[in-house]
Amino acid sequence: MAVTRLSAYDEVVDFLTSEPTPEQILAFRPSEAVQERINYLLEANRNGSLSSIEQGELDEFEEVEHLMRRLKIRVRTKLASKSVDRIF
Repeated sequence: MAVTRLSAYDEVVDFLTSEPTPEQILAFRPSEAVQERINYLLEANRNGSLSSIEQGELDEFEEVEHLMRRLKIRVRTKLASKSVDRIF
């Protein structure tokens, strides 16, 4: 039986389709397994030993990270806006 590794992209898609609250979105972190894989790829990149497939995987991680940062910024903005609305 083949072992299927969950990519960062798949992990984020699974998380977002679980209908998370704004607070859960802000608290989201990649799993330990994904973090370890990212660390491995970053180290291989620093050492110049990254294969083209691994480079694609690292690029995907960067895209997913960028998406999540933008999402968290929007969530913070919306939560701040709601807090201001409650004051008035």
